Amino acid sequence: MNSFIQVPSRLYYGQGCLESVKESIARTGAKKILVCTDKELRKLGMTALFEKYAAQAGASCAVVDEILPEPSAAGVEKTLGCVAASDMDMIAAIGGGSVMDTAKLLSVLVGAPYTVRDLLRDPGLARKKYTTLMVPTTCGTGSEATGNAILAIPEEQTKKGIVNPCMISDEVILDADMIAKLPGKIVAATGVDALAHCVECYTGKKATPLSDLYAAQGARLIFHNLEKAYNTPGDTAARQNLLLGAFYGGAAIAGSGTTAVHALAYPLGGRYHVAHGVSNAILFAQVMAFNRDACEGRLAGLCDVVYPELAGKRGPEKADTIIRRIAEIVKNTEIPVSLKEFGVKEEDLEDLVVAGSAQKRLLSNNMKEMSLDDIRSIYRQVL
Repeated sequence: MNSFIQVPSRLYYGQGCLESVKESIARTGAKKILVCTDKELRKLGMTALFEKYAAQAGASCAVVDEILPEPSAAGVEKTLGCVAASDMDMIAAIGGGSVMDTAKLLSVLVGAPYTVRDLLRDPGLARKKYTTLMVPTTCGTGSEATGNAILAIPEEQTKKGIVNPCMISDEVILDADMIAKLPGKIVAATGVDALAHCVECYTGKKATPLSDLYAAQGARLIFHNLEKAYNTPGDTAARQNLLLGAFYGGAAIAGSGTTAVHALAYPLGGRYHVAHGVSNAILFAQVMAFNRDACEGRLAGLCDVVYPELAGKRGPEKADTIIRRIAEIVKNTEIPVSLKEFGVKEEDLEDLVVAGSAQKRLLSNNMKEMSLDDIRSIYRQVL
């Protein structure tokens, strides 16, 4: 098997490593940096220290803080209208997945002859024009490591991905100080999202020896640290481990890809505006239980990495351990698990089935084929 994986060129890791932006600026020669963030993060001062370090390195910053959660094509177009090509030579993102996805899209859209809507139809059109630097402020999306950008499609009440490896970031800074004040519910939701990346990539059809390395080690870090980070906000080591686990999950996506968990989660975000990590958490254990007979060996292999003390157990028991622990983590971090809490009704079920089944790119990577009845059954389990 030919195995290939593309990851960011440079990764800075460790508490306090945001200061490494000075090294990045010195090496790349950046003088004008467009900083993408959102209003809340800017209000919390999350961009101020970055701007200070940039100034010390001789670079100026222009901050765009209009980026909203769950970006749409229209939202990206609005942000693009605020940006002029002559105003920057680097694009930095300080935020969660929405901010980083928007920044990655800007890096291929500013001054381009194509539009974001063109990329939705043909992601291969994208050509990167600016150096990018990602500073995640959540511990789960993995966007800092991928060439993916996810957009809401309101008219279809779902989400779609623009995927092109040219959007993989050049530089990434993983600093636990940037998530030190992250509320527990966001730690939980984004952490479970990252765990889904790892488990789905490890058990997907496109898994390779290289993506397996990232997926398995990311899963190990998240399984062992998510509950600690949720229950003990001051546990900096646990949060730093979650950041690294999330990055590994993103790298695994670049080499493999997510599957039915994400496929069925997208309509929940697109139609009911359920946060992405929560959408995945609601469906995660149910989808993996459905997939179990098609990937028992893969789940058992993952268990060997995450829980080596269970090496003497039989394969079925190890596979069950992974699925059970997924459900336990979702429960222990108090993520809502019923769609009714988000206004989903029985009569909405068929629309969800149609929307979920339309996610062909992700479903085609699922180890077990899903019929409409299978999709319907999984949604019904979480109503």
